[in-house]
Amino acid sequence: MDSPLISSLFRSFFRRRACARPMNGLIRRNYSLLPKFPSPRITADTSGETWQPRTAFLQKDRMSEFEKYPMVDARALARRKERPKRVKMLVRDFIDDSLYNPNYGFFSKFAVIFSTEKPFPFNLIRDESEFQRVLGEQYTSFEDKLDEVEMNPVRQLWHTPTELFKPYYGEAIARYLVENYKLTLFPYSDLIIYEMGAGNGTMMSNILDHVRDTEPDVYQRTKYKIIEISKNLANLQRARAAAGGHSEKIEIANESIFDWNTYVSDPCFFLALEVFDNFAHDVIRYNPQTEQPLQGIVLIDAAGDFTELYTPRLDPIAERYLRIRQKVARPGYNHPLKGPKLIRRLKDQFIPFSENLTIPEYIPTKVLGFFDILREHFPAHRLVVSDFHALPDAVKGINAPVVQTRYNRTSIPVTTPFVQQGLFDILFPTDFEVMDDMYKAMTGKLTRVMKQEDFLRSWAYLEETETINGDNPMLNWYKNTSVLSSV
Repeated sequence: MDSPLISSLFRSFFRRRACARPMNGLIRRNYSLLPKFPSPRITADTSGETWQPRTAFLQKDRMSEFEKYPMVDARALARRKERPKRVKMLVRDFIDDSLYNPNYGFFSKFAVIFSTEKPFPFNLIRDESEFQRVLGEQYTSFEDKLDEVEMNPVRQLWHTPTELFKPYYGEAIARYLVENYKLTLFPYSDLIIYEMGAGNGTMMSNILDHVRDTEPDVYQRTKYKIIEISKNLANLQRARAAAGGHSEKIEIANESIFDWNTYVSDPCFFLALEVFDNFAHDVIRYNPQTEQPLQGIVLIDAAGDFTELYTPRLDPIAERYLRIRQKVARPGYNHPLKGPKLIRRLKDQFIPFSENLTIPEYIPTKVLGFFDILREHFPAHRLVVSDFHALPDAVKGINAPVVQTRYNRTSIPVTTPFVQQGLFDILFPTDFEVMDDMYKAMTGKLTRVMKQEDFLRSWAYLEETETINGDNPMLNWYKNTSVLSSV
Protein backbone atom coordinates (compact mmCIF):
# COMPACT_ATOMS: atom_id res chain seq x y z
CA MET A 1 0.00 0.00 0.00
CA ASP A 2 1.51 3.32 -1.06
CA SER A 3 2.46 5.90 1.53
CA PRO A 4 0.15 8.67 0.17
CA LEU A 5 -2.87 6.52 1.00
CA ILE A 6 -1.58 5.83 4.51
CA SER A 7 -0.86 9.52 5.01
CA SER A 8 -4.34 10.32 3.75
CA LEU A 9 -5.81 7.92 6.28
CA PHE A 10 -4.13 9.67 9.18
CA ARG A 11 -5.01 13.11 7.83
CA SER A 12 -8.63 12.01 7.87
CA PHE A 13 -8.36 11.27 11.60
CA PHE A 14 -6.94 14.61 12.62
CA ARG A 15 -8.20 17.15 10.08
CA ARG A 16 -11.76 15.96 10.49
CA ARG A 17 -11.50 15.95 14.28
CA ALA A 18 -12.64 12.32 14.45
CA CYS A 19 -11.57 11.58 18.01
CA ALA A 20 -10.37 7.98 18.01
CA ARG A 21 -8.26 5.50 19.85
CA PRO A 22 -7.09 2.02 18.84
CA MET A 23 -9.01 -1.08 19.84
CA ASN A 24 -7.44 -4.50 20.01
CA GLY A 25 -10.14 -6.69 18.59
CA LEU A 26 -10.85 -8.97 15.70
CA ILE A 27 -14.52 -8.95 15.13
CA ARG A 28 -17.11 -6.52 13.99
CA ARG A 29 -19.39 -6.83 17.00
CA ASN A 30 -16.80 -5.55 19.53
CA TYR A 31 -16.42 -1.80 19.86
CA SER A 32 -14.60 0.57 22.19
CA LEU A 33 -16.34 3.25 24.21
CA LEU A 34 -15.32 6.69 22.99
CA PRO A 35 -15.72 10.11 24.59
CA LYS A 36 -18.59 12.13 23.18
CA PHE A 37 -17.92 15.88 23.14
CA PRO A 38 -20.96 18.19 23.35
CA SER A 39 -21.36 20.92 20.77
CA PRO A 40 -21.79 24.48 22.07
CA ARG A 41 -24.76 26.63 21.25
CA ILE A 42 -24.96 27.98 17.72
CA THR A 43 -26.73 30.94 16.20
CA ALA A 44 -29.19 30.53 13.36
CA ASP A 45 -28.84 32.60 10.24
CA THR A 46 -32.21 34.34 9.92
CA SER A 47 -31.56 35.86 6.51
CA GLY A 48 -33.27 33.79 3.83
CA GLU A 49 -32.92 30.06 4.44
CA THR A 50 -31.68 29.15 7.91
CA TRP A 51 -28.68 27.05 7.00
CA GLN A 52 -27.07 26.16 10.30
CA PRO A 53 -23.67 24.64 11.05
CA ARG A 54 -23.66 21.83 13.62
CA THR A 55 -21.51 23.94 15.91
CA ALA A 56 -20.03 27.42 15.74
CA PHE A 57 -17.22 26.60 18.19
CA LEU A 58 -13.84 27.20 16.52
CA GLN A 59 -15.50 26.70 13.16
CA LYS A 60 -14.87 28.76 10.05
CA ASP A 61 -17.85 30.38 8.37
CA ARG A 62 -18.58 28.23 5.32
CA MET A 63 -21.59 30.09 3.93
CA SER A 64 -19.77 31.56 0.93
CA GLU A 65 -18.48 28.12 -0.02
CA PHE A 66 -21.90 26.59 0.54
CA GLU A 67 -23.51 29.04 -1.86
CA LYS A 68 -21.05 28.44 -4.71
CA TYR A 69 -20.35 24.70 -4.40
CA PRO A 70 -22.58 22.46 -6.57
CA MET A 71 -25.01 19.97 -5.05
CA VAL A 72 -24.11 16.39 -6.04
CA ASP A 73 -25.48 12.94 -5.27
CA ALA A 74 -24.04 9.42 -5.00
CA ARG A 75 -25.13 8.47 -8.52
CA ALA A 76 -23.13 11.34 -10.02
CA LEU A 77 -20.15 10.63 -7.76
CA ALA A 78 -20.05 7.00 -8.93
CA ARG A 79 -18.43 8.23 -12.14
CA ARG A 80 -15.57 9.86 -10.24
CA LYS A 81 -12.28 8.09 -9.64
CA GLU A 82 -11.15 10.46 -6.88
CA ARG A 83 -12.87 11.61 -3.73
CA PRO A 84 -14.74 14.85 -4.41
CA LYS A 85 -13.84 18.33 -3.23
CA ARG A 86 -15.65 21.68 -3.46
CA VAL A 87 -19.09 20.06 -3.42
CA LYS A 88 -22.04 19.60 -1.07
CA MET A 89 -24.44 16.67 -0.73
CA LEU A 90 -27.09 15.13 1.50
CA VAL A 91 -25.75 12.94 4.27
CA ARG A 92 -27.29 9.82 2.71
CA ASP A 93 -25.36 10.52 -0.51
CA PHE A 94 -22.14 11.00 1.44
CA ILE A 95 -22.64 7.67 3.23
CA ASP A 96 -23.69 5.88 0.04
CA ASP A 97 -20.64 7.24 -1.77
CA SER A 98 -18.35 6.28 1.12
CA LEU A 99 -19.56 2.70 1.17
CA TYR A 100 -20.37 1.89 -2.46
CA ASN A 101 -18.46 4.18 -4.83
CA PRO A 102 -16.99 1.77 -7.42
CA ASN A 103 -13.61 3.50 -7.42
CA TYR A 104 -12.90 4.22 -3.73
CA GLY A 105 -15.86 2.85 -1.74
CA PHE A 106 -15.52 0.65 1.34
CA PHE A 107 -17.15 -2.43 -0.20
CA SER A 108 -15.74 -1.86 -3.67
CA LYS A 109 -12.07 -1.45 -2.80
CA PHE A 110 -11.19 -2.16 0.81
CA ALA A 111 -13.57 -4.70 2.39
CA VAL A 112 -12.63 -8.37 2.58
CA ILE A 113 -15.01 -10.96 4.03
CA PHE A 114 -13.39 -13.44 6.40
CA SER A 115 -13.99 -17.07 5.52
CA THR A 116 -12.62 -20.51 6.39
CA GLU A 117 -12.14 -23.54 4.16
CA LYS A 118 -13.90 -25.83 6.63
CA PRO A 119 -16.61 -25.26 9.27
CA PHE A 120 -15.50 -24.81 12.86
CA PRO A 121 -15.63 -28.13 14.78
CA PHE A 122 -17.86 -26.76 17.54
CA ASN A 123 -18.42 -30.17 19.16
CA LEU A 124 -14.65 -30.52 19.69
CA ILE A 125 -14.15 -27.03 21.14
CA ARG A 126 -14.16 -26.78 24.93
CA ASP A 127 -16.19 -23.60 25.41
CA GLU A 128 -16.92 -20.18 23.96
CA SER A 129 -13.62 -18.76 25.17
CA GLU A 130 -11.72 -21.41 23.27
CA PHE A 131 -13.83 -20.69 20.19
CA GLN A 132 -12.79 -17.03 20.48
CA ARG A 133 -9.15 -18.13 20.58
CA VAL A 134 -9.55 -20.50 17.62
CA LEU A 135 -11.31 -17.76 15.65
CA GLY A 136 -8.43 -15.39 16.40
CA GLU A 137 -5.94 -17.91 15.07
CA GLN A 138 -8.02 -18.39 11.94
CA TYR A 139 -8.21 -14.63 11.43
CA THR A 140 -4.42 -14.35 11.67
CA SER A 141 -3.88 -17.23 9.27
CA PHE A 142 -6.44 -15.84 6.82
CA GLU A 143 -4.82 -12.42 6.78
CA ASP A 144 -1.29 -13.84 6.60
CA LYS A 145 -2.26 -15.54 3.34
CA LEU A 146 -3.67 -12.27 2.01
CA ASP A 147 -0.42 -10.51 2.91
CA GLU A 148 1.53 -13.04 0.85
CA VAL A 149 -0.27 -11.65 -2.19
CA GLU A 150 -0.39 -7.97 -1.13
CA MET A 151 0.59 -6.17 2.04
CA ASN A 152 -2.25 -3.81 2.87
CA PRO A 153 -2.26 -2.02 6.25
CA VAL A 154 -5.76 -0.63 5.65
CA ARG A 155 -7.42 -3.89 4.65
CA GLN A 156 -10.97 -3.86 6.05
CA LEU A 157 -11.55 -7.43 7.19
CA TRP A 158 -14.92 -8.37 8.67
CA HIS A 159 -17.26 -11.33 8.98
CA THR A 160 -20.88 -12.41 9.14
CA PRO A 161 -22.77 -15.15 11.01
CA THR A 162 -23.13 -16.90 7.66
CA GLU A 163 -19.34 -17.36 7.50
CA LEU A 164 -18.72 -18.08 11.19
CA PHE A 165 -21.43 -20.69 11.53
CA LYS A 166 -21.49 -22.24 8.08
CA PRO A 167 -23.17 -24.37 6.98
CA TYR A 168 -25.46 -24.50 10.02
CA TYR A 169 -26.71 -20.92 9.92
CA GLY A 170 -27.49 -21.17 6.19
CA GLU A 171 -29.21 -24.52 6.73
CA ALA A 172 -31.52 -22.91 9.30
CA ILE A 173 -32.54 -20.33 6.69
CA ALA A 174 -33.00 -23.13 4.16
CA ARG A 175 -35.34 -25.09 6.49
CA TYR A 176 -37.45 -21.98 6.98
CA LEU A 177 -37.68 -21.38 3.22
CA VAL A 178 -38.43 -24.98 2.29
CA GLU A 179 -41.05 -25.48 5.00
CA ASN A 180 -42.93 -22.33 4.04
CA TYR A 181 -42.62 -23.15 0.35
CA LYS A 182 -44.03 -26.65 0.84
CA LEU A 183 -46.90 -25.38 2.96
CA THR A 184 -48.18 -22.85 0.43
CA LEU A 185 -46.58 -23.12 -3.02
CA PHE A 186 -45.34 -26.63 -3.78
CA PRO A 187 -45.89 -28.17 -6.34
CA TYR A 188 -47.70 -25.38 -8.17
CA SER A 189 -44.85 -22.85 -8.18
CA ASP A 190 -41.07 -23.00 -8.21
CA LEU A 191 -39.02 -22.16 -5.14
CA ILE A 192 -37.56 -18.82 -6.25
CA ILE A 193 -35.09 -17.18 -3.88
CA TYR A 194 -33.64 -13.70 -4.30
CA GLU A 195 -30.67 -12.72 -2.16
CA MET A 196 -29.47 -9.13 -2.03
CA GLY A 197 -25.77 -8.63 -1.29
CA ALA A 198 -24.68 -12.28 -1.20
CA GLY A 199 -21.07 -11.68 -0.11
CA ASN A 200 -18.84 -14.67 -0.82
CA GLY A 201 -21.85 -16.72 -1.92
CA THR A 202 -21.73 -18.85 1.22
CA MET A 203 -25.43 -18.49 2.07
CA MET A 204 -26.36 -19.42 -1.49
CA SER A 205 -24.10 -22.46 -1.38
CA ASN A 206 -25.33 -23.61 2.03
CA ILE A 207 -29.00 -23.26 1.06
CA LEU A 208 -28.66 -25.03 -2.29
CA ASP A 209 -26.53 -27.83 -0.79
CA HIS A 210 -29.12 -28.41 1.91
CA VAL A 211 -32.09 -28.41 -0.45
CA ARG A 212 -30.34 -30.75 -2.88
CA ASP A 213 -29.32 -33.18 -0.12
CA THR A 214 -32.59 -33.22 1.85
CA GLU A 215 -35.34 -32.22 -0.58
CA PRO A 216 -34.40 -33.41 -4.09
CA ASP A 217 -37.92 -32.83 -5.44
CA VAL A 218 -37.82 -29.24 -4.21
CA TYR A 219 -34.29 -28.79 -5.56
CA GLN A 220 -35.55 -29.56 -9.06
CA ARG A 221 -37.93 -26.61 -8.69
CA THR A 222 -35.40 -24.22 -7.10
CA LYS A 223 -34.04 -21.05 -8.68
CA TYR A 224 -31.57 -18.83 -6.81
CA LYS A 225 -31.16 -15.24 -7.99
CA ILE A 226 -28.60 -12.83 -6.56
CA ILE A 227 -28.64 -9.03 -6.80
CA GLU A 228 -25.04 -7.96 -6.21
CA ILE A 229 -23.60 -4.47 -6.64
CA SER A 230 -19.94 -5.60 -6.49
CA LYS A 231 -18.45 -7.03 -9.69
CA ASN A 232 -15.70 -8.84 -7.77
CA LEU A 233 -18.19 -10.51 -5.42
CA ALA A 234 -20.47 -11.43 -8.32
CA ASN A 235 -17.56 -13.27 -9.95
CA LEU A 236 -16.78 -15.01 -6.66
CA GLN A 237 -20.41 -16.08 -6.32
CA ARG A 238 -20.42 -17.59 -9.80
CA ALA A 239 -17.24 -19.52 -9.05
CA ARG A 240 -18.69 -20.85 -5.79
CA ALA A 241 -21.89 -21.95 -7.50
CA ALA A 242 -19.87 -23.76 -10.16
CA ALA A 243 -17.69 -25.47 -7.55
CA GLY A 244 -20.80 -26.72 -5.76
CA GLY A 245 -22.49 -27.96 -8.91
CA HIS A 246 -25.22 -25.31 -8.79
CA SER A 247 -24.41 -23.24 -11.88
CA GLU A 248 -27.69 -24.09 -13.59
CA LYS A 249 -29.63 -22.97 -10.51
CA ILE A 250 -28.32 -19.43 -10.14
CA GLU A 251 -28.64 -16.09 -11.88
CA ILE A 252 -26.65 -13.02 -10.83
CA ALA A 253 -27.72 -9.46 -11.59
CA ASN A 254 -24.61 -7.34 -11.11
CA GLU A 255 -26.38 -4.12 -10.13
CA SER A 256 -27.76 -2.19 -7.20
CA ILE A 257 -31.19 -3.16 -5.96
CA PHE A 258 -32.09 0.53 -6.36
CA ASP A 259 -31.52 0.23 -10.12
CA TRP A 260 -33.84 -2.76 -10.42
CA ASN A 261 -36.60 -2.25 -13.01
CA THR A 262 -37.81 -5.79 -13.83
CA TYR A 263 -41.33 -6.79 -12.79
CA VAL A 264 -41.37 -10.19 -11.02
CA SER A 265 -44.88 -11.60 -10.82
CA ASP A 266 -43.90 -15.05 -9.51
CA PRO A 267 -44.07 -15.81 -5.78
CA CYS A 268 -40.57 -15.56 -4.34
CA PHE A 269 -38.61 -15.30 -1.12
CA PHE A 270 -36.38 -12.23 -0.77
CA LEU A 271 -33.38 -12.46 1.59
CA ALA A 272 -31.86 -9.27 3.02
CA LEU A 273 -29.34 -10.58 5.55
CA GLU A 274 -27.19 -7.92 7.22
CA VAL A 275 -27.68 -5.39 4.44
CA PHE A 276 -29.92 -2.83 6.14
CA ASP A 277 -27.03 -1.92 8.47
CA ASN A 278 -25.09 -0.51 5.53
CA PHE A 279 -28.01 1.25 3.85
CA ALA A 280 -27.40 5.00 3.74
CA HIS A 281 -29.31 7.19 6.20
CA ASP A 282 -30.19 10.86 6.30
CA VAL A 283 -29.55 13.00 9.36
CA ILE A 284 -32.31 15.07 10.91
CA ARG A 285 -32.04 17.53 13.79
CA TYR A 286 -34.97 19.38 15.32
CA ASN A 287 -35.45 22.85 16.68
CA PRO A 288 -36.20 21.95 20.33
CA GLN A 289 -38.69 24.81 20.68
CA THR A 290 -40.60 24.77 17.40
CA GLU A 291 -39.96 21.03 16.77
CA GLN A 292 -39.22 21.86 13.14
CA PRO A 293 -37.00 19.20 11.45
CA LEU A 294 -33.82 20.25 9.65
CA GLN A 295 -31.93 18.01 7.24
CA GLY A 296 -28.18 17.50 7.24
CA ILE A 297 -25.93 18.58 4.37
CA VAL A 298 -22.22 17.75 4.11
CA LEU A 299 -19.94 20.37 2.60
CA ILE A 300 -16.52 19.22 1.35
CA ASP A 301 -14.10 22.09 0.92
CA ALA A 302 -11.00 22.50 -1.24
CA ALA A 303 -8.83 20.73 1.35
CA GLY A 304 -11.19 17.76 1.60
CA ASP A 305 -12.45 18.72 5.06
CA PHE A 306 -16.10 18.19 6.00
CA THR A 307 -18.62 20.60 7.53
CA GLU A 308 -22.18 19.70 8.53
CA LEU A 309 -24.95 22.21 7.87
CA TYR A 310 -28.70 21.88 8.40
CA THR A 311 -31.61 23.26 6.43
CA PRO A 312 -35.37 23.32 7.15
CA ARG A 313 -36.02 22.62 3.47
CA LEU A 314 -36.32 18.82 3.53
CA ASP A 315 -35.80 16.89 0.34
CA PRO A 316 -38.87 14.88 -0.79
CA ILE A 317 -37.51 11.49 0.35
CA ALA A 318 -36.73 12.56 3.90
CA GLU A 319 -40.01 14.45 4.12
CA ARG A 320 -41.93 11.37 2.93
CA TYR A 321 -40.20 9.12 5.45
CA LEU A 322 -41.10 11.41 8.36
CA ARG A 323 -44.68 11.73 7.13
CA ILE A 324 -45.21 7.97 6.76
CA ARG A 325 -43.59 7.23 10.09
CA GLN A 326 -45.79 9.75 11.87
CA LYS A 327 -48.91 8.13 10.42
CA VAL A 328 -48.13 4.43 10.88
CA ALA A 329 -45.51 3.93 13.61
CA ARG A 330 -46.76 2.74 16.99
CA PRO A 331 -46.41 5.32 19.80
CA GLY A 332 -43.28 5.50 21.90
CA TYR A 333 -40.55 4.99 19.31
CA ASN A 334 -37.20 6.59 20.06
CA HIS A 335 -37.03 10.21 18.96
CA PRO A 336 -34.98 13.32 19.85
CA LEU A 337 -38.13 15.22 20.88
CA LYS A 338 -39.35 12.62 23.37
CA GLY A 339 -39.98 14.08 26.79
CA PRO A 340 -41.66 17.25 28.04
CA LYS A 341 -41.20 20.41 26.01
CA LEU A 342 -40.82 22.33 29.28
CA ILE A 343 -37.58 20.48 30.03
CA ARG A 344 -36.18 21.49 26.65
CA ARG A 345 -37.16 25.12 27.27
CA LEU A 346 -35.50 25.17 30.71
CA LYS A 347 -32.36 23.57 29.30
CA ASP A 348 -32.23 26.17 26.56
CA GLN A 349 -32.54 29.04 29.06
CA PHE A 350 -30.36 27.91 31.94
CA ILE A 351 -27.66 25.55 30.67
CA PRO A 352 -24.67 27.46 29.24
CA PHE A 353 -23.52 26.47 25.75
CA SER A 354 -26.47 24.14 25.24
CA GLU A 355 -27.13 23.25 21.62
CA ASN A 356 -29.96 25.00 19.82
CA LEU A 357 -30.69 21.89 17.78
CA THR A 358 -31.42 18.43 19.14
CA ILE A 359 -29.03 15.54 18.89
CA PRO A 360 -28.99 13.96 15.41
CA GLU A 361 -31.53 11.38 14.35
CA TYR A 362 -30.44 9.02 11.57
CA ILE A 363 -33.43 8.03 9.45
CA PRO A 364 -33.25 5.01 7.07
CA THR A 365 -34.39 6.67 3.87
CA LYS A 366 -32.74 3.98 1.73
CA VAL A 367 -34.85 1.34 3.47
CA LEU A 368 -37.91 3.32 2.39
CA GLY A 369 -36.70 3.11 -1.21
CA PHE A 370 -36.12 -0.62 -0.85
CA PHE A 371 -39.69 -1.15 0.32
CA ASP A 372 -40.85 0.77 -2.75
CA ILE A 373 -38.87 -1.63 -4.97
CA LEU A 374 -40.45 -4.65 -3.28
CA ARG A 375 -43.98 -3.25 -3.57
CA GLU A 376 -43.66 -2.18 -7.19
CA HIS A 377 -41.50 -4.95 -8.69
CA PHE A 378 -41.91 -7.97 -6.38
CA PRO A 379 -45.60 -7.88 -5.37
CA ALA A 380 -45.71 -11.61 -4.48
CA HIS A 381 -42.50 -11.60 -2.41
CA ARG A 382 -41.94 -12.86 1.12
CA LEU A 383 -39.22 -10.91 2.88
CA VAL A 384 -36.64 -12.29 5.31
CA VAL A 385 -34.54 -9.61 7.04
CA SER A 386 -31.82 -10.25 9.60
CA ASP A 387 -29.90 -7.36 11.13
CA PHE A 388 -28.71 -5.58 14.25
CA HIS A 389 -31.41 -4.03 16.42
CA ALA A 390 -28.76 -2.41 18.66
CA LEU A 391 -25.09 -1.51 18.40
CA PRO A 392 -22.81 -0.54 21.29
CA ASP A 393 -20.64 2.58 21.30
CA ALA A 394 -22.21 4.24 18.29
CA VAL A 395 -21.61 7.89 17.45
CA LYS A 396 -23.87 10.45 19.12
CA GLY A 397 -27.52 10.38 18.06
CA ILE A 398 -30.71 8.35 17.68
CA ASN A 399 -30.25 5.21 15.54
CA ALA A 400 -26.68 6.40 15.09
CA PRO A 401 -24.03 4.23 13.42
CA VAL A 402 -20.84 2.65 14.60
CA VAL A 403 -18.01 4.02 12.44
CA GLN A 404 -14.70 2.18 12.40
CA THR A 405 -11.69 1.29 10.31
CA ARG A 406 -8.78 -1.15 10.60
CA TYR A 407 -5.12 -0.22 10.44
CA ASN A 408 -2.37 -2.83 10.77
CA ARG A 409 -4.99 -5.37 11.90
CA THR A 410 -6.23 -3.14 14.71
CA SER A 411 -9.80 -1.81 14.77
CA ILE A 412 -10.11 1.95 15.24
CA PRO A 413 -13.55 3.37 16.02
CA VAL A 414 -14.28 7.07 15.54
CA THR A 415 -16.94 9.47 16.76
CA THR A 416 -18.29 10.78 13.45
CA PRO A 417 -19.37 9.34 10.09
CA PHE A 418 -17.72 12.26 8.28
CA VAL A 419 -14.31 10.74 7.64
CA GLN A 420 -12.26 9.62 4.65
CA GLN A 421 -14.61 7.97 2.18
CA GLY A 422 -14.06 4.26 1.68
CA LEU A 423 -11.74 3.55 4.57
CA PHE A 424 -14.46 3.27 7.22
CA ASP A 425 -17.34 0.89 7.80
CA ILE A 426 -20.52 2.85 8.65
CA LEU A 427 -22.84 0.41 10.38
CA PHE A 428 -26.39 1.30 11.49
CA PRO A 429 -28.80 -0.40 13.88
CA THR A 430 -32.38 -1.04 12.75
CA ASP A 431 -35.44 -0.04 14.76
CA PHE A 432 -37.41 -3.20 13.96
CA GLU A 433 -40.69 -1.90 15.39
CA VAL A 434 -40.68 1.19 13.18
CA MET A 435 -39.42 -0.78 10.18
CA ASP A 436 -42.13 -3.41 10.71
CA ASP A 437 -44.87 -0.76 10.87
CA MET A 438 -43.66 1.00 7.74
CA TYR A 439 -43.16 -2.22 5.77
CA LYS A 440 -46.67 -3.44 6.58
CA ALA A 441 -48.18 -0.06 5.66
CA MET A 442 -46.32 0.12 2.34
CA THR A 443 -46.74 -3.49 1.19
CA GLY A 444 -49.84 -4.77 2.97
CA LYS A 445 -47.93 -7.87 4.10
CA LEU A 446 -48.36 -9.65 7.40
CA THR A 447 -45.11 -9.92 9.34
CA ARG A 448 -43.43 -11.46 12.33
CA VAL A 449 -40.45 -10.01 14.22
CA MET A 450 -38.36 -12.06 16.61
CA LYS A 451 -34.89 -12.11 18.05
CA GLN A 452 -32.46 -14.07 15.87
CA GLU A 453 -31.81 -16.39 18.80
CA ASP A 454 -35.49 -17.39 18.80
CA PHE A 455 -35.48 -17.84 15.03
CA LEU A 456 -32.49 -20.18 15.27
CA ARG A 457 -34.06 -22.15 18.11
CA SER A 458 -36.97 -22.82 15.76
CA TRP A 459 -35.04 -23.71 12.60
CA ALA A 460 -31.43 -24.66 13.43
CA TYR A 461 -30.09 -27.98 14.69
CA LEU A 462 -28.50 -26.40 17.75
CA GLU A 463 -26.48 -29.47 18.72
CA GLU A 464 -24.30 -28.84 15.65
CA THR A 465 -22.94 -25.59 17.07
CA GLU A 466 -22.68 -26.58 20.75
CA THR A 467 -19.28 -26.70 22.41
CA ILE A 468 -18.26 -29.44 24.82
CA ASN A 469 -19.49 -27.54 27.90
CA GLY A 470 -22.85 -26.66 26.29
CA ASP A 471 -22.06 -23.11 25.11
CA ASN A 472 -23.58 -22.21 21.76
CA PRO A 473 -21.76 -19.33 20.02
CA MET A 474 -24.31 -19.21 17.17
CA LEU A 475 -26.95 -18.19 19.72
CA ASN A 476 -24.79 -16.10 22.03
CA TRP A 477 -22.75 -14.00 19.60
CA TYR A 478 -25.63 -12.24 17.88
CA LYS A 479 -28.08 -11.46 20.66
CA ASN A 480 -28.28 -7.91 19.32
CA THR A 481 -29.80 -9.18 16.05
CA SER A 482 -33.46 -9.59 15.04
CA VAL A 483 -35.31 -11.27 12.19
CA LEU A 484 -38.35 -9.96 10.31
CA SER A 485 -40.26 -12.33 8.05
CA SER A 486 -43.38 -11.68 5.98
CA VAL A 487 -46.11 -13.89 4.57
